Amino acid sequence: MDIYFEKLQELAALYSPKILGALVTLILGWIIIGRIRALLPRFFDRMKLDATIKPFLTAVASVSLKVLVIVIALNILSSQAIASLVALIGAAGLAIGLALQGTLTNLAGGVIILILRPFQVGDYITAAGHSGTVEVIHIFNTILVTPDNKVINIPNGSLSNTDVINYSIKETRRVDLTFGVSYDADIDVVKSILTSIIDAHELILRDPEPFIRLAEHGDSAVVFVVRAWTNKADYWTVHFDLQETVMKEFNKANIGIPYPQMDIHLEKE
Repeated sequence: MDIYFEKLQELAALYSPKILGALVTLILGWIIIGRIRALLPRFFDRMKLDATIKPFLTAVASVSLKVLVIVIALNILSSQAIASLVALIGAAGLAIGLALQGTLTNLAGGVIILILRPFQVGDYITAAGHSGTVEVIHIFNTILVTPDNKVINIPNGSLSNTDVINYSIKETRRVDLTFGVSYDADIDVVKSILTSIIDAHELILRDPEPFIRLAEHGDSAVVFVVRAWTNKADYWTVHFDLQETVMKEFNKANIGIPYPQMDIHLEKE
């Protein structure tokens, strides 16, 4: 028993300083990395970097520094520790590669997004079946916030390989609306009312010129198409203003707005 106790003391005396040094390195390293991460936004602001790339670079710098601290700690613990770790990773390379396949795909997707820039922070997009404003682009995922304040996390791998509709990249947008009126309505009067509404709206642009035409003879209505351009920030204001104003003006002019209906004729035998 004494022999084992003496052996334990020898091992403690031999490895305790190295273990303590490795732990101190890890603790101090994590504290320093935290300070650096807190200072990075100010540094990026001075460099006038785009808000889209700031979170990505911060995450990359944080991960890289943490890996560096871990390697230094292992080197303090034992120079053989690094060699053993490399050998272990090499032996398990296939398994690790398969396990990290999705993660690496998302990482590559994040890099592609930042290089091609199909969208940036603040843009309103539709992608991967979701719509929302881009809040932040991380290393592995992108966060969207919906108009009703839901948070959606989309992996960058799938996001970089799907169709993306960006509603914010252009300064103007076109409001497309359809209005159905009864077949008894005077189409010239209807067109005149729609034209007056469009001309009176201050947020509707005159160039390109608004478009108002009869587009369809429906089953129960004559359908007019209205297309008007506005600044992207005013899109929904114009959309809802036109819907409300057209309804009011049609009612004033006694223009019927039909709903789908079916006539059934019964015959007596």
